[in-house]
This record gives sequence, C-alpha cells and structure tokens, in this order.
Amino acid sequence: MELRHFAEQVLFASSLEDKLRDPDLITDDSPGPAIDCPHSPGRPPELAFKPQLHRDPSHSLFPGIHQIENPTQRGQLLHFFANHELLATELMALVLLRFPDAPKDFRRGVLNTLQDEQAHTRLYIDRMQACGVTFGELPVSGYFWRSVAPMENPMDYVSRLSLTFEQANLDFCKIFGNAFAKSGDQATASLLDRIYKDEIHHVAYGLKWFRRWKNPSESDWEAFCKQLHFPLSPQRAKGPVLNRAGRETVGFDEHFIQELSVYAQSKGRTPNVFIFNPLSEGFIATGPSFTPGGPQSRLVRDLDNLPQFLARQDDVILVHTKPSPPFQSRLASYGFPIPEFLLLTPNSPNLTADSLPVSLHTRKLGRLRPWAWGPDSQALFKALDQTLTTPAATPVHAPDSLFSPRIAELYSKAWSAAFLRSLLQTASPALGNFNPHSSPQPSQPWLCDLNAVGVVASTPAEVLDAVQAIRSRGHHRVLLKQEFGLAGQSALRLWESSILPNQYRWIEASCERGIRIVVEPWLERLADFSLQLEMDATGLHLCGYTGLINDARGQFRANYATPDFAKSPPARVLGLFRKSPQAFDGIRRVFALILSTLEPLLRERHFQGPIGIDSFVFKHPDGTACLKPVVEINPRYTMGRLTLELMRQVCPGSCAWFEILRAPQPTSPSTPSSLLELARQLEQKHPVLLQGHPVPRIRSGHVTLNDPSTASAYLACLTVYPSSRDLPLPPPMTA
Repeated sequence: MELRHFAEQVLFASSLEDKLRDPDLITDDSPGPAIDCPHSPGRPPELAFKPQLHRDPSHSLFPGIHQIENPTQRGQLLHFFANHELLATELMALVLLRFPDAPKDFRRGVLNTLQDEQAHTRLYIDRMQACGVTFGELPVSGYFWRSVAPMENPMDYVSRLSLTFEQANLDFCKIFGNAFAKSGDQATASLLDRIYKDEIHHVAYGLKWFRRWKNPSESDWEAFCKQLHFPLSPQRAKGPVLNRAGRETVGFDEHFIQELSVYAQSKGRTPNVFIFNPLSEGFIATGPSFTPGGPQSRLVRDLDNLPQFLARQDDVILVHTKPSPPFQSRLASYGFPIPEFLLLTPNSPNLTADSLPVSLHTRKLGRLRPWAWGPDSQALFKALDQTLTTPAATPVHAPDSLFSPRIAELYSKAWSAAFLRSLLQTASPALGNFNPHSSPQPSQPWLCDLNAVGVVASTPAEVLDAVQAIRSRGHHRVLLKQEFGLAGQSALRLWESSILPNQYRWIEASCERGIRIVVEPWLERLADFSLQLEMDATGLHLCGYTGLINDARGQFRANYATPDFAKSPPARVLGLFRKSPQAFDGIRRVFALILSTLEPLLRERHFQGPIGIDSFVFKHPDGTACLKPVVEINPRYTMGRLTLELMRQVCPGSCAWFEILRAPQPTSPSTPSSLLELARQLEQKHPVLLQGHPVPRIRSGHVTLNDPSTASAYLACLTVYPSSRDLPLPPPMTA
C-alpha cells in the first residue's frame, strides 16, 4: 500500500478496525500534495471528541493511582491511555499528509512510530476489556489534537508531540507501571513497561530531528522553549515525578533535564501574578520622583523571588533575574512548590506597564498580588485588568480599584495612631472596668493607655509641644516618625535633653514638605510580635501571629513562628503576663475587637489583600507588662506573613525562624568570602532533615530562600528548629 493511502485510512476512517489496520508492505513513492488540517479526525460516533466545556464529573475525572485497586477504575484509566495512543496515531498520519516534502528518512520514522502507536492502542483495548470496560463507553478528549494538529512544519510536530506529550509519557509510564505492579496487576505493569521502552525510541527520534532543524546557536532547552507557544509549554513535557534516567537514555543533555525539572507553568488553572515591590511606601510618600537608594535597589533585586513562598504551584512570579535551576531544584527537594518565573523588562528604573512580559497580555489571569498595592504596582498592572478572570474582573479586583487615595491613607502612621486611639476609647465595654483615660488600673494592669498613643503634628511648634508633653509625663526618650516612610527609615530618635540643631532641621524640612510627624514616647520594649490578616470579599480573617525580633533602634532583625501561631501570640509574649492571669483572656478580646473594628474601615475603602499589624509589650514605670496592640498597620505583605506561609512546609511541632542577612564583610580568614559561601556554611551547620510522605516537610535545618549565586547584598534565610526551646531568642526580659 502507498504511504499516502495508508495515512488517509488512519486519519479519516470512521471505524476503529480500519484506523488500526497495519498493511504488511508500505511504499512512499507518491506522497501527493499537502492537505489542510481537518477540524477533527474521522472516528466512530462513540469515540468523537467530547465538547471542550464538558463538565460531567462522572466522565471527566481522570482516575488516580489510589483508585486502581478497583478493576473498573483500572479499565477507565486504560481508556484514557488508549485514546491518547489513538490520537498519536492520527496525528502522525496527519504529519505524513501535511508535509509530503519532508525528508524521506523523517517520513519513514514517522511511519514506524505510527505503527507502534497502533499496536499500543490495540494492547490497551485488550487490557481494558479484561477489566470490563469497552473502548468508547467513556467520553474522550481532543486536547492532544487541538494542541498538535495546527502544526505548520515538521519542527512543530517533533516539538509538540515527540518532545512534549511523548516525553511526558516517560514519567507517566513509570509512575503508573509501578502502581499497577504494586497493586498486583502485573499484566498491565508489563504492558506499560513495553510502551515505556518504545517511548524511549520515539522521543529519541524526535530529539534527533529537533537538533537537526533547530538554530545551532541555541541550546536544546532554548530552542524547545521558543518553539512551544501558549497554552503549550515545557510543563506539559513532564509528569509529577521526573524520570531523569529515562531522559538520559534518550540523549537529553544535563542542562535540558535540569531546566525541565524546575520549569513551572499553569496547565489549566488561571494563575495569580506576584511581584516583590517593598518600596511602594516610598512612592506614596514622595510621588513618581521617588528614586530608591543603592541598598534599597539591591534588596529588591536580591529578594525578588520571595513571593514564590506566598504563591502556589501554578502561579506566576515576576522577577528581574530567574533563580538558577540548581537553586530551584534544592527548594523542590525540600517540598516547596516551584511556580512560573517570568522576567520583567531589563533595566527598567521603575515599574511601568512596559515592564511586563508580553506573554501576560494574552493570558487569562486570576488575582494580581503585588507585595504592596501602591503607585508602582498600579502602574505595572494597569494594562492587565482585561485579562482577569476572578469574580471576574469585578471592579474591586482591577488595578485602578486596588489602589486609591483612601487605600494610601492606610499606610499612614498617623492613621494607625488614630485607629489605636479610637480602639482604646471604645475598649471599655469589651474589656470590663478598664478606663483608657488614665494609667492602667489595678484591675486591668496589662493594656496601654492613651499616653502611649502617638500624637500627630504638622508644624515644628506642634512637634516641640508634643515632645514637651511626653517628657512632662516622665518619658525622656521620644520617637518622631514621618507619616509615610519605609520600614526602619524616616524616623528620628530624641535621646538628648534638648533637640540638636540637625534634629530641628529634620523636623523643619519634613513640615515644609507637608509631611506630618507622629510623636510618641519611646517605650522600653519587652517583646515584639505581629498579627497577620487577610481581607477578602467575605471579610477580615486572622492568618496567625509571629514573633518579631527588632534591634535596639526598633529595626527588623527576624520573625519567628511557633506551632500555635494560628491561635495566639507567641508563648514568649504571653509569658510576660504570668503575674496577671486576667490578661490572657483580655488580650484575646483586644485582638478580636481589632478585627471587628478594622473590617468595616477596610471594606468602605474597597481594600482587599494582606494586612500586618505590629504590636509589642513594654515595661510600664510601675514594673508591670503592658500591651500596645497597634504600633503600625501595614496594608501589604510583610516578612511576618511570609514566615507564616513558610510554616506550610514545616513539620508539625517545629518552629520557623526567618531573617535577612547582609553580605559578610571579610574581617578574618574564617569570615565567608561571599553570600554563596555564607549559604554553604549555614547549610552545613544546619543540614535539612525532612519528614513525611508523600509530601516531605522540614523537621529541622537551614534553607536559603533566594539564590546566593546571583545575590549581591542580601540573603533571606529560613532556619527550622525542632522545638521552641531551640529558637535563638534573646534572653527573656521580665516586667
């Protein structure tokens, strides 16, 4: 039989018998003209493709490994596999008819592979019948056809079918073959082993021609990624467990295998899009003219992958530099999901719509999740509001609604102070006999009074009056904070008895620029902690509490989370009130009151997203511990929230310690020479111990969270300790 006639029979026949008939002798002397791509192959009615919007769960669910103990479920799984083999057969016939001028050796190889696929289909049909399932009694998908059939040249064929769907079968054959063997179905396990060996040859055949046709200046991986177009991606070329040995047998190089092992892109779920933009408050304070300093820019660049620990497997992280495959592989080995990384436009000084990867404009997206909603993230995402699919592009999810002047107000330290003042003034009914207008009463000696709340000043005279009023109450040290400012900056600490000339100039300059100043007493802190919340359409929800370690100047050093993080502040905080048992219930009621008071204020501003509230316990002049429940409200992600999200990958009972380390300054031969060397030393000192199956979690050990091979100044670190007793906490302070 002539090859063209054979291909037409396979592609257009309406009976399964004709599609699977394999003549003894096939020649390729008359390839004929190229045909257009048909809408679908010829098939018997019972094997026609189901509608793309089919939603019948009884038909559309793919049986999982845990279901193959049941013979009927095994037969249904084999039904899926048989349809895939039949689709491959039809697509190979289409290649022969679409590209009659392709090299003879290529066409002969396609024929040989097609004949293997016919045999596979017949074998699957026989096995599913032995399980009581008939081919055609379940709906079948045409996804493979829709993905591969529009090919424009043979290179498209080898990229889409051989190197994508057939390569993925290197994983699925092994996974399901092992599962069938374990269940006692050795016949099906042997069948999958035979098909696996054939797939090795099929993928190797595709790789040979792919290398012959690709741009010789590009690596296999670069050419493969460039050849595939959304919705196809390298994500479709692998299963849930990568079969490295099989790919080595095929002939893939180490670079290709490593890149594929960590590649991620959604295969169906609309992804959320994340970006690390911790400098939004600088743009709010200064406007478009804000220019980050060198350390700030390096921090953003070094840590821009951190949102991957807030995201899920199918989400997108926008970065300036992609983490290297070895670094991602190490994170994956610890059980962390690896999302999809897309590059921002290089050398963009500030975020704009032009910074976005072009591919995002053509994809359906879920939520936009910047680290902070501000002028910078709004400018970046404003072009994507037409791509959103969440409660669909309702206005509250569009960039123009997710940041506004009323949301900007939430960043104000003056707003946080006003919120705390109002909270204390209305706390009495919720807390019993507490009188917020005086010093803590003996019956409630654990909650701050109004004297601990910052006062807002707009002129130098108002600032000086506020400082004098605080000092007249016995608080010599005073803290001045600009209304808007980046964490740990835009603040002035008044320790001396009189205000120094340079300090007064700072006050004058701030007021002249229209920046209000919050004046508050510097309190003797005993313990800092944070409350992490999430506001969505259903309301304000508690995510949990983290301990917070600040330095003597009140600047961030570390966050930690203990096993009870979802229920209450850390035991280290509550332990300060051991002499005041009534405080335990009172603290719970204070934070419940914060949620109920804050929620309507967020709702009326149409705010949705993460919220972090910094709190601390301080030493009252009478020696007792006092709670200041609201120090600052941060309407964005925080390192505390990141710490809570990292706890998802920590074993129950263990604790997480998160810190950001600076590049070491060589002072002795033992000092690490680079961030990469520092990361290696920490990993050797605290090797990771994993527990759990099938998804491992970290029982103890150090994990570097950003790529030390590309970082220039900062290293984000997670250290997991087996118990709270092992945390490297400063010596406990007592009240």
